[in-house]
Parts: sequence; structure tokens; C-alpha cells
Amino acid sequence: MNKRTFIKALGLTAGLSPMMALKSDVLAAATADAKTILPHALRRGDFVGLVSPSAATNDEILFQFAQETLEALGLKVLRGKHLTDRYGHLAGRDEDRAGDLNAMFANEEIKAIICIRGGSGAARILPLLDYKTIRKNPKPILGYSDITAIHNAIYAQTGLITFHGPNGTGSWNSFNVHQFEQMFYDQKLVKFENEQEKGDDLIVKKNRIQTITPGTAEGIIVGGNLTVLTGIAGSPYLPDFKDKILFLEDVGEDPYRVDRMMSTLMLMGVFDEIKGFIFGQCSECEPSGGYGSLTLWQILEDYIKPLNIPAYRGAMIGHVSKQFIVPIGASIKMDAVNGTFEMTEKIFQN
Repeated sequence: MNKRTFIKALGLTAGLSPMMALKSDVLAAATADAKTILPHALRRGDFVGLVSPSAATNDEILFQFAQETLEALGLKVLRGKHLTDRYGHLAGRDEDRAGDLNAMFANEEIKAIICIRGGSGAARILPLLDYKTIRKNPKPILGYSDITAIHNAIYAQTGLITFHGPNGTGSWNSFNVHQFEQMFYDQKLVKFENEQEKGDDLIVKKNRIQTITPGTAEGIIVGGNLTVLTGIAGSPYLPDFKDKILFLEDVGEDPYRVDRMMSTLMLMGVFDEIKGFIFGQCSECEPSGGYGSLTLWQILEDYIKPLNIPAYRGAMIGHVSKQFIVPIGASIKMDAVNGTFEMTEKIFQN
């Protein structure tokens, strides 16, 4: 048993809350991903399910905004039965939030699932998801931030490609809409390259990338929000990181906390296994005080530079208005000098 498998197995007995017993079809301490499953293609006029697997949405008009956004994209919307529920800070009880997600996967009329927002709480429902049904009914699921937990659980347990991108209540500017249409309607092999905004300055400063280690790499891309990803460490809901390209992002975290979470991934052996590394945006991640702080650049250099694998930071991934829709589980090629990555194989079945 290797180190990573041991940590996962240990997490099954010590890391999970007693109220969240594992479902029988969950693969305990899996050492390799399931065979990749392509979701069915999405078309204009299709029904999509709107669900809230994480935190509660506290303003009724946000539900309306999310529905109108999806309708403006040419889709029909079915709201989850418990979409507007509230249980403390959560969008309803665990079994109800999981039930909505399971119902959307089971409903053959629903062709994709959109998460209305992130926040926290998605990890609580991972043992309650019906992975057998998800495998039998592969469809796109879109969201980011706390939805990282769901993306990684679904990919680890089923092999289904999922989509880290705007939530239903997120920003649907022209950049995000165009990318959504390219990926889902046109089914293009998207190249992800930061939009350059020069403005009135002599040089481009916004959306600049920084190369940590030059080079190119090819592999399957996995990852998401750093806090959420490390929060499910030791569980069977993380994918196998062997030969993967890892992407990370976060928001509102002091550098010392980013350092702590990066050390968690290091101690798990994640960095020893990956072939490439992409760091997106860490919004509002400035030090809050004290006697001093490592910079984010120093942290990335400490953990990633010694790996000698292609790596860069600054990708338009994360809590930013214009953000890439990253297909978790898809094959990509990255270029750390130019700060780009692109899909190399189709990700939908017709």
C-alpha cells in the first residue's frame, strides 16, 4: 500500500463524521481513477437542472437572476425541489441537497446541471451521492469554489468529466458566455489563454502570467479550490494524481494559510505525482498583519519550483468575473512559458 492509499484509508476510519456513513457503492481508498466517461452533449433548448448543493442563497432575486441567465443562454430550467431551502448557513439538510443532485442525474429530461452558488457544505453530501446513477446518466455539471468537492468526488468515483466554471449566480459577461457556447454548443477544443487588457498603460499589467518553471506537459487536468481540495484530504473523493496536471485557485486566504494547505498536498505526496501545475487567481490573499509574511510567489516557488515540472501562475481561474470553464478529467496540453493550456481530445458523446 503506497503512502497516498494509506492516508485515504486512514481518513475513512478517522476523518469522516459518524452521521455520514459511506454508501456501499463508494470505492474506498481507490488507487486509480475509473475509466473516463464523457458527458452527453448539451444543446440549445435542452432542460437543465438548477441546484444548490452548498450554502444558502439569501436573496430571492438571485434565484430569478440564475434562471433568467440560463434561459438567455437558450436553455430551459428545472429548479431543484429544495433549491430555496435553508438549514443554518446551508441550502437545506444534507439529504435534501444530495437528493436534488441525485434527482437531476436520474431525470432523463435534464441534460446538464448548474450549481447556483458555492460557499461551504458540499463535502457533507459526498457520501450521499448516487454514483451508480451518475455513471449511468453522464451529463455536464457546472460550478466552482465549494463545488470543487463535488467535481473531484464525481471524477474520482465515476470518471465523469465535470466543469469548473461560473455558478448560476456568477458573472455571465460576454467572455464567459462566449466560452460556454464554444465548449458546450460548438464542442470546440478550447484553448485557454488569458485575455490581455492593456488599458491606458504603456504595457499590459492585468491578467499577466508568471512562469514558475518553463516547459510543456500533457495529461489529464484535475483540481479546483485549494481550501476545498485539502478539506477532503484522506477521503475516497480525491482523484489519483499520478501524471495529472493540477490547477488550483482560492479567495480570501492569508499567505500563511495558503502555505499550510500547500504543505498538506506536499505531505500527501500529490506534488510528487503530478506532471504539470497551473495556479489561477488567489483573490484577496494579501497578508493581514503580524511580523511579516511569505509572498504567494515565494510559497509557489518553495513547493513547485523544486519539482522541475512545467508550472505557471496567473491563469483566469478562480473568484474572478472572467473565468475559464475548466473540464476536470479532460486531456490537455499546457505551455508554462506562454501561460496557456488547451484541450486535446473531445469531451462529449453525442
